[in-house]
Amino acid sequence: MKIRLAKYLADHGLCSRRAASRLIDEGRVLVNQRPANHIDHVDEDDSIQVDGQPFRAVAEKHYLLYHKPVGIDCNLNPEKADSLYHLLQQFPMRLFPVGRLDKDSCGLVLLTNDGELTQRLLHPDFYHEKTYQVRVDIALTTQALAQLASGVSWTVGPNTYQSRPCQVTQLSSNRFEIVLTQGLNRQIRYMCRSVGLKVVQLKRIQLAQFSLADLAEGCFQTVNLSAG
Repeated sequence: MKIRLAKYLADHGLCSRRAASRLIDEGRVLVNQRPANHIDHVDEDDSIQVDGQPFRAVAEKHYLLYHKPVGIDCNLNPEKADSLYHLLQQFPMRLFPVGRLDKDSCGLVLLTNDGELTQRLLHPDFYHEKTYQVRVDIALTTQALAQLASGVSWTVGPNTYQSRPCQVTQLSSNRFEIVLTQGLNRQIRYMCRSVGLKVVQLKRIQLAQFSLADLAEGCFQTVNLSAG
């Protein structure tokens, strides 16, 4: 059965569906020797090329946890020395990050070639929880924590964003834990800024069922989903 091209590329291990759509937009995908478009439907009988190389579907799914340090960019750009792309070259299989953790943040990143799982984890309709520990520049107030928990708004350029209500737990005078069900760009930093706080340290410790636990910074750990 033929399926939409971006979904096919994601489900068969190239990258996330969103990233596949960007590749199509940029003219980097050919289907049967012609430039691809978003309405193309394909299966294993079609000839697909990505960046001039034949695309071969991957059957086996892989899942790795990575404790990303500050300074590593999750954009898979081979031209950037600080890109996660270079670290992933040590693995024999193609992997991509589920979502992004910005360069100034550290903590849990899930790496996989499972496009279907990636789509489920990233789509806001599924309300998957992501847990972060945050240190800010000044002492927390009850009012600021209550505002963060109830939802705040912020503007970036012409766009205004609104956070969903979320769980916020104070850990110390200037540290708190926050559980989000969204993944807006630099969301926690903008949320904090809207209530007069500046993020000094941001660490993700949980993504859905995946936990950072005691994984050391800079290290990888294989996860076997079939084993729970």
